[in-house]
Amino acid sequence: MSRMTSIETVETDAGQARITWHPAKKADFVLAVSHGAGGGIDARDLQALARELPQHGVTVALVEQPWRVAGKKVAPAPKTLDVGWRGIWPAVQRKKLPVIAGGRSAGARVACRTAQELGAAAVLALSFPLHPPGKPEKSRADELLGAGVPTLVVQGGNDPFGKPAEFPDGTYDLTEIPYGDHSFAVPKRAEIGQDEAVALITQSVTDWIKGLREC
Repeated sequence: MSRMTSIETVETDAGQARITWHPAKKADFVLAVSHGAGGGIDARDLQALARELPQHGVTVALVEQPWRVAGKKVAPAPKTLDVGWRGIWPAVQRKKLPVIAGGRSAGARVACRTAQELGAAAVLALSFPLHPPGKPEKSRADELLGAGVPTLVVQGGNDPFGKPAEFPDGTYDLTEIPYGDHSFAVPKRAEIGQDEAVALITQSVTDWIKGLREC
C-alpha cells in the first residue's frame, strides 16, 4: 500500500463497509468499484486498476461490502448488497466529481441495478455474471441493459458465467479478454500471458474513461 493510500470506514444500513482510496493527484473522475460474492478487493483486476488509473486522472475507491468486512464467507442476498452500496455512495460523492459505479461479478450487478438511482456517471462491469454456469436460461441481461448510463463490460473469453458471444445486443461497450476465466486467469497454453491479459483490462478501461471525458 502506497503512502497516499488511505482506508475509510463507512456505516451503512447493512453494516460497516470499508473504502480503500487510491487517489489521483489531479482527478476528474472517481471510480468506486466493489468485489464479487466469492472474493475481495485483492482480485487481480481491481488491484491493477487501483495501480494504473490514478496515473490517468481517476481516483479509485476499492469498496468492501459489509459482509466482507464482517468476515463472513457467503455474500447476502442482492437487495442487501444494494443497501450496502447505497450506504457508501455519499462517501464517494464527497469529492464532488463524477462517479463511475463499478464492480466485479456480483458487484457489477449491484452497480448496474443502482446506477440511475444513485446518479452514477457510468458503469464498469468486470466479469458480469450473465447467468449461473451451465444455466444460460437464467439470464441477468435485464440488469445490464437497464443500467441506463454509459457502460463498459470487460469479460473473459472463457467465462463460464457468460462468454462475450452470449451477451445480447445493447448500447454498452464490451471488451473481451482472450482466454480469461471469471477471474481473468489465462491458462499457461494461451497465446497471451497473465500480465498481458491484465494490461488489456487496464488499457480498455483507461481508453473508455478517456471517451467519457470527450462526451
